[in-house]
Amino acid sequence: MDATALIEATVFIQIHAACAVLALIIGTLSLFWEKGTPLHKALGRIWIGLMLCVSASSFFISEIRVLGPYSPIHLLSLLTLFGLWGGWRAIRAGDVRTHRSTMIAVYGGGLIGAGLFTLLPGRIMHQVIFTDGGAMAVLFAILVAGTLVALHYQRRQRHAVRSRAAD
Repeated sequence: MDATALIEATVFIQIHAACAVLALIIGTLSLFWEKGTPLHKALGRIWIGLMLCVSASSFFISEIRVLGPYSPIHLLSLLTLFGLWGGWRAIRAGDVRTHRSTMIAVYGGGLIGAGLFTLLPGRIMHQVIFTDGGAMAVLFAILVAGTLVALHYQRRQRHAVRSRAAD
């Protein structure tokens, strides 16, 4: 791993990357842990704060320019902000189903999906992850695959619970 590009990057890119990595860790753990507990609620608040920071800091990053300083990636930041608001409003209203689906969508699109864009050649995270001969790329692929398997397992588990409840 060669973190030189990240160390030499602007403070907004450093904040963006740090918050995104922390949000990825906390979000992934939240997918596994029991829902509705004080721990889940506390981690959820931290995760929302991190995701707000990730989204807000992205507007100060303009490595790819399409419309002024912005690119299509910034649309994901806007969608993430609206998703966070919607998910928070849903749980405050007691709508667990909407909260769950919205937060999983924000995790998948605003964190995993947008994160994949950072791996394009020429981007800083591409330099950080792929410059050591591939070891970090393999680790990253394992983390992404593990997250996708966890999401799939969680979906199947919810379906099984619904099926048992319907019986």
